[in-house]
Amino acid sequence: MKIVVVDDQTIIRKGVISILSSQDTMEVSGEAGNKHEALLLIQREKPDLTIVDFHLGKESGLDLITEARQIGCTCKFAILTYSKDQKSFERAKVMDVDGYISLESHPEEIIYALQMIQRGRKYYDPDIIDLLMQAQKKPRIDNSRIEFLTSKEREVLQKIGVGFSNKQIAENLFITENTVKKHVSQVLSKLNLGDRTQAALYANETGLVQYKYDLLV
Repeated sequence: MKIVVVDDQTIIRKGVISILSSQDTMEVSGEAGNKHEALLLIQREKPDLTIVDFHLGKESGLDLITEARQIGCTCKFAILTYSKDQKSFERAKVMDVDGYISLESHPEEIIYALQMIQRGRKYYDPDIIDLLMQAQKKPRIDNSRIEFLTSKEREVLQKIGVGFSNKQIAENLFITENTVKKHVSQVLSKLNLGDRTQAALYANETGLVQYKYDLLV
């Protein structure tokens, strides 16, 4: 597997290269310290994998990945970072990066991560995942807020909890999809929920969904 290493800090680049040099199946074909150098290097070397630091000085490693893909680069990308920021991780995940590796990892953990990627699998550092899962834990649901809903909004929320789409809700309640969308918006606003998934969880955790009956309706 041909690998390019991109990091604005020389000591980190050399450290990663030293770790990879012990592997017969991995060959470092180049290194770069900024986005411009990296784009030229990736086009020239056509690596199988590019390892990118999340922060390249004042530049973004994710911007590098975006631009590389825009010019036709098809290699895999792995983020190497100290960052445990949830938004940064989510953005990387949405961009479908192949790996998210902590710079605090031991050498054998980095090798394992790259071997996983080499086999066509994704690798997300378990310590980062654990931390983000802790951050995503939600406070106890406030059941009293359901009193703010109208009877029709409760019906819509119930159907969301069962897993109905807007079209299915419209057909089931004999209303238009546009009306359903308005009700969903009101439900999210009144219950202070972020999205439809949270609304479904709310409906189930408050007992609004009773499966023996609701799944037959």
